[in-house]
Amino acid sequence: MRLLLDSNVIIAAFATRGICSAVFEYCIENHEIVVSPEILGEVEQALVRKVRAPRAVAKDIVEYLRSETEEVSAVHIPKSACRDSNDLPVLGAAVAGRCKYIISGDADLQSIRGYRGIKIVSPRAFWQEMKRG
Repeated sequence: MRLLLDSNVIIAAFATRGICSAVFEYCIENHEIVVSPEILGEVEQALVRKVRAPRAVAKDIVEYLRSETEEVSAVHIPKSACRDSNDLPVLGAAVAGRCKYIISGDADLQSIRGYRGIKIVSPRAFWQEMKRG
């Protein structure tokens, strides 16, 4: 299954051991993960600025992501699609990547619940859906 992990999930997966880490590992092993240049850029910046990872470590993580995921260019999404325009590139990447899910901790994205047949869920909700089969 093709899915997109939002930058907040990826950052949490590398910064902490918890649900995001478990979801990331599960998705890497069992699904096709789609990312975009915008997502990779956010991941690198947040790892350095917020997590305080050394720049070299952040770059290594981004290179690992590039090797294990499919990078797509986001398609244009109308501003009316969501209340936070910063989320438009995430929706655009998921559409371009033909994803079934967007997994995100972003409340604005989660409030939409779906877009063009793509389910938008929290990491915990995704984990529970996968456990149910």
